[in-house]
Amino acid sequence: MSELIKKQLTEAQSSMDKAVEHCEYELTKIRAGKASPGMLDGIMVEYYGTPTAISQVGTINTPDPRTLVVTPWEKNLLTSIERAIHEANIGLNPQNDGQVIRLNVPPLTEERRLGLVKKVKEEAERGRITIRNIRKDANERIKKLKSEGVSEDEIKTGEAEVQKLTDSYIVKVDKHAEVKEKDIMTV
Repeated sequence: MSELIKKQLTEAQSSMDKAVEHCEYELTKIRAGKASPGMLDGIMVEYYGTPTAISQVGTINTPDPRTLVVTPWEKNLLTSIERAIHEANIGLNPQNDGQVIRLNVPPLTEERRLGLVKKVKEEAERGRITIRNIRKDANERIKKLKSEGVSEDEIKTGEAEVQKLTDSYIVKVDKHAEVKEKDIMTV
């Protein structure tokens, strides 16, 4: 196989790795009834006029499976953090005791579980679409190598390798989604 095709395969594999990592990251944001610091990812707090991630203005702990505790590094941030959590609309009610903010994670109802499973399926589909787009781009780049003297047979072999990569990465996304679904549906 030509070095040019190997280079395209390496790039495609690297992009697919990133796509799977991103999908996995997005799946961790979907709560499964257990408290996890990742549930607060993406929530921005107003910190001296600058939107800052909540994890950068305090520590987030899980003293038990149903509770999150946010301890700000500066006490004057308590109300800003509380406001940011309310505005994020993640279904958690912050309780400010003057020192820390406690978030009690309620147990999931069956209806809510099914809604979360639907979200997991949507996120997994986004991951699969991203991987298929990477496959399409890689195949187009491989076809363009014909002008650089790569034979038809090598191009066909390269495309077959890209397809094998695609299939294996889609299986990885499906496995992550399956694990998350099982986690959500476990009472």
